[in-house]
Amino acid sequence: MLAANYVGDRTMVVEEREAPGLRPGEVRIAVAYVGICGTDLHVFHGDMDNRVSRPATIGHEMSGTIAELGPDVEGWSVGDPVTVMPLVWDGTCPACRAGHEHICQHLDFVGIDSPGALQQYWNVPASTLVRLPSGVSLRDAALVEPVAVAVHDVRRSELGPGDKAVVIGAGPIGVLIATVAAAFGAEVVISELDPGRRAKAAELGLSTLDPAAVDQAAWVEEWTGGAGADVVFEVSGSASAVRTATDLVKVRGTLVVVAIHSQPRPLDLHRVFWRELRILGARVYERQDFVRAAELVADGTIPADGLVTGVVPLAEVQSAFGVLEAGQAMKLLVALA
Repeated sequence: MLAANYVGDRTMVVEEREAPGLRPGEVRIAVAYVGICGTDLHVFHGDMDNRVSRPATIGHEMSGTIAELGPDVEGWSVGDPVTVMPLVWDGTCPACRAGHEHICQHLDFVGIDSPGALQQYWNVPASTLVRLPSGVSLRDAALVEPVAVAVHDVRRSELGPGDKAVVIGAGPIGVLIATVAAAFGAEVVISELDPGRRAKAAELGLSTLDPAAVDQAAWVEEWTGGAGADVVFEVSGSASAVRTATDLVKVRGTLVVVAIHSQPRPLDLHRVFWRELRILGARVYERQDFVRAAELVADGTIPADGLVTGVVPLAEVQSAFGVLEAGQAMKLLVALA
């Protein structure tokens, strides 16, 4: 079979190798599509070399069909269309014992800490499988994992129907958070500096504002009748966005930190104190988020055609990373079938 490996120095190498044998409790998936995300770009840039063992088969946004069942696997059949919730926890740490397995203190994020989906056949624990709804295409199903991120973020925020939310950053996850929040009944605006990303969000039917052209705090105050936003999602990863995000939140409102910040950021703690703000971290997802995400993709709530910029064959995976680096795509898929 063919697999793509990150070997360091911003280099992906496609090579042929033998598929490993199945262990008890595992299934073999014939991978159809793999999405490349911001975390994969971090790996590609070498930012995670202290965590990723090279050569590394990465990738965790995917869809495919079951090709083979290992010993002791029940409830699944060859040919079942699936995606994978790429989290394996130990079940024994304090977080797991408290019921928060998805943020296990010894979490194996499959596709980073262990081999991922950029291979034609992928062995995974059956416990990670998520069944796809009938009728959803495998291309669209490759979006389920990032949609699950957005579902978890919105659910964690406790955003309700009629609430007003600001999403800072119109990258793929920001757009998905805005889409999911709107599907949950909220009024949403995306704040984004980049005109191309603003235009793409607008094409998808989302309201946008340019924080360089307007005083966004004043704009949000007017939009909310002087109250401030019920929820602000910080998805940009920008230090300046973190510094100003608290200015947009209402009294006892919520700031959700979604972006991965590689270093500590200044935060207006006086504003947090003065308005009794709530600050939440939101990381990965739980199974219920994956199930809901699959439903949202299947019923067309997620505009898959507008989000998938292109599909490239596995042989072109190196160039695909280059396209994403240049900011020329919203979501790029690699086809393995």
